[in-house]
Amino acid sequence: MNIDLEKIRAFMARDRFASNAGVVIDSVKEDEVLCSMPITPEHLNAVGSVQGGAIFTLADLAFAVHSNLRLLTGEKIGPTVGQSNSISYLAAAKGKTLIARSSCLSRGRSVSVFRIEVWDDLGTFVADMRGNGFTKTV
Repeated sequence: MNIDLEKIRAFMARDRFASNAGVVIDSVKEDEVLCSMPITPEHLNAVGSVQGGAIFTLADLAFAVHSNLRLLTGEKIGPTVGQSNSISYLAAAKGKTLIARSSCLSRGRSVSVFRIEVWDDLGTFVADMRGNGFTKTV
């Protein structure tokens, strides 16, 4: 698999919601995708913690990149869309940056399952997400 990080970043920049939230694709490997997002005042909820939707947006982009990696590297395959997901918020972020790490748990012809862990830069395990993807036919 030939992974061109800049090409993947350019394609995923079309996800304006994640881009506007400040999500960055840091590294892409076949078995792991890392994305990060600096925590800004715009990411905070009314009590001063990182808003759950901001955390989910970061995890969701890591899931989108990883589940579409075959498409993004030129394989003749349809896009993979989110079929369902579940996120558990485990602790409040205490650092200045959130980091999402995606790993593939199962990948079939049309259905895949990914685990996305979200940590802060101080090592706090912030959230754990499972994303189920469905790959459309071409």
